[in-house]
Amino acid sequence: MKKRFKSRYTKDVPPNSAVCLFLAALIITACVIGCGPKEMRISGETMGTVYHIKIVHSKPVSVVELQRKIDRRLEEINQSMSTYRKDSEISRFNAINDTNTIFPISADFSRVLGTAARLHLETGGAWDGAVNPLLDLWGFRNKKENKKIPSADEIQAALSYVGFDRIEIIDSRRIRKKHPGVTLDFASIAKGYGVDQIAALIQRYGFFNFSVEIGGEVYVSGLNKNHDKWRIGINTPEKTASPYQVYTVVEMSDKAVATSGDYRNYIESGGVSYSHIIDPESGYPVSNGVASVSVLADNCMFADGLATALMVMGPESGIDAVEKLSGVECLIIVQTRDGKPVDYASSGFAVSDK
Repeated sequence: MKKRFKSRYTKDVPPNSAVCLFLAALIITACVIGCGPKEMRISGETMGTVYHIKIVHSKPVSVVELQRKIDRRLEEINQSMSTYRKDSEISRFNAINDTNTIFPISADFSRVLGTAARLHLETGGAWDGAVNPLLDLWGFRNKKENKKIPSADEIQAALSYVGFDRIEIIDSRRIRKKHPGVTLDFASIAKGYGVDQIAALIQRYGFFNFSVEIGGEVYVSGLNKNHDKWRIGINTPEKTASPYQVYTVVEMSDKAVATSGDYRNYIESGGVSYSHIIDPESGYPVSNGVASVSVLADNCMFADGLATALMVMGPESGIDAVEKLSGVECLIIVQTRDGKPVDYASSGFAVSDK
């Protein structure tokens, strides 16, 4: 009778374990081959618009928990920047009607104010966070067709309350009015700031391949689910164009892009359309033929505000200004009288096929 020997490698292993180990190996191998990064999508409402987030990940994540933190952070920003909320930080500052009150500001407000000051300086005043009186006068708070166009005297009177330099920045946490009637409006940079802050929140969660978009302002990090740069479409700047109609596509990574245009937000009077972009020097809506400006920059807040400023500056002055800024590029689309768009791009602005 032959003596059986047990292998020391299978000692104490249940009879079916070899099969289980083999199946587990097959599953692991299959996952390595076919289980690539997943794309998680989160969307919601904020700042009078919607947000969309894509996160490429390969580790478990609680979507509910992450969205709760995102919504909470956006609510904090809204409570600081929204001029439509009577109790917001900016509304409380605007309600002050003297030059003696020192107003304490939050960290969010301080960061946005710092970028506002930089934009005002580097654009020669083309971006101005104190154009509220002109926006009210022209009816962009309550848009109606066939609205009466303000007179030259009314515009001149409103201009006496306009000017970002009428805000005294005492230090990083305190400000004061130099003119009792001056008011602030961060609408042209608040969405960009929101994008930047949500991007920072996502990175703190350990994700580095994602896109964040709020109302058309975008920041992308790393690569998409196909391991390529993110492809961001720039909308066709026409009033009749669908929001999904793409004019051109930009490929980018670790960059922000913001677009400003006159084809969505405008008023009409006597058959004439007036852009919501106001020239803070003249007091009139811009009429230089610029239909759209897209700006690429390292952060979305600066890109957001600069896009508005370039609408005012026009193609030649706008391109000159951008060429002097490090890490910033732009595409300015001008609508000619015959209806054909003409592109003006900075030297480093590259587009790809649709």
